[in-house]
Amino acid sequence: MSMSRTNGTSRTSRTKERLVVVGGDAAGMSAASQARRMKGPDELEIVAFERGHFTSYSACGIPYWVGGDVSDRDQLIARSPEEHRARAIDLRMRTEVTELDIDGGRVRARDLESGTESWTTYDKLVIATGAYPVRPPLPGIDAPGVHGVQTLDDGQALLDTLSRTPGRRAVVIGAGYIGVEMAEALINREYEVTVVNRGREPMSTLDPDMGRLVHEAMEGLGITMVNDAEVTKILTGEDGRVRAVATEDAEYPADVVVLGIGVRPETALAKAAGLPLGEREGLLTDLAMRVRGHENVWAGGDCVEVLDLVSGRERHIALGTHANKHGQVIGTNVGDGYATFPGVVGTAVSKVCELEIARTGLREKDARRAGLQFETVTIESTSRAGYYPNAAPMTVKMLAERRTGRLLGVQIVGREGAGKRVDIAAVALTACMTVEQMTALDLGYAPPFSPVWDPILVAARKAVAAVRAGAS
Repeated sequence: MSMSRTNGTSRTSRTKERLVVVGGDAAGMSAASQARRMKGPDELEIVAFERGHFTSYSACGIPYWVGGDVSDRDQLIARSPEEHRARAIDLRMRTEVTELDIDGGRVRARDLESGTESWTTYDKLVIATGAYPVRPPLPGIDAPGVHGVQTLDDGQALLDTLSRTPGRRAVVIGAGYIGVEMAEALINREYEVTVVNRGREPMSTLDPDMGRLVHEAMEGLGITMVNDAEVTKILTGEDGRVRAVATEDAEYPADVVVLGIGVRPETALAKAAGLPLGEREGLLTDLAMRVRGHENVWAGGDCVEVLDLVSGRERHIALGTHANKHGQVIGTNVGDGYATFPGVVGTAVSKVCELEIARTGLREKDARRAGLQFETVTIESTSRAGYYPNAAPMTVKMLAERRTGRLLGVQIVGREGAGKRVDIAAVALTACMTVEQMTALDLGYAPPFSPVWDPILVAARKAVAAVRAGAS
């Protein structure tokens, strides 16, 4: 392996600033693009490193590509490397940053094709290293036919396996967002799907009573749900390929296995460099997305923890919406403007076939962990006026703080028209509204879109009654 220092020009000898970006997906390239809008090439040099084959793509869209809803991989790519380079961004693909020298203001990177390493100095640094999929150290976890799904390369590898494998049995390990969405993708490809989940119910981002509704709907689609089960090993055949997933009590035959266990912040470089990390090992930043205690270092995307506006605590939430916002804030500040990212309320929406699943704010256990006293209510309603054709059922659960009535969280499980109603609650949470204030919201009404009382407002009215009863 050779070591080159051609990029090691000292900061003091350069005539313009250099921004170095580590990570070429949502947060990193949004930051680079916004910084370029703020400052031209004569003022700011931008160097970005990406170890993969793609930039600026929608990882959230991978299950829908695998399932056939999205026909072509390139539809998930928002901007290619060539498009970034056309904007005077020196984007170096298949190049992995292996060390951050914060005191020296430089990064070391390795060209993954040639093995050549070099140092690149910077005046300003953006860390956007993303997250990595949890891959527990189980026997057989690395066998052919076992797939994580985090990048476009991962998605392509899974599709290649599906096209080559004659069997039609799939096991998904984990029942969070990725697990549920991948179960749907495999059902769409006419696989027999078993989901093995160590939790009481699927979708641990919901309370168990709401997760139960997801469980029942998944089984109604022909998916076999195995809850309260810990995978102990992946069994392989004589050819070395996966043949089954084993728990303490049973074996589940599998021609392909998909891991949907969740992700963790990719912060090994940051940790080695002594940068501050939170409880979940995510980088800690201020409101400007600047790494705490470091004037010229920013971080954003799935590698950071951000403020939960409801609980007041730091949380790690890996979502492309946040990553793009982080990048916009970072790029503005790097370009000598001013922007902040105040925090999140934890809004997410997903689906499994026709079932829509949404949540925002706190679950019951989150509220207890934050030391809050609360009331909960659950209501059944429909997406449209009950007499209007195709009115679909939905269940709404709402948490409100005892005595004050402050909205704490909402969970929704239902059919068409249910999921995006969570946005009403997300706005109410951001505005610190009480459930009583919510009952007066002037929401749009017509029979094709909503009952006279929207399900969110029905839940708010019931929550008001619960808060009053709890105070008496």
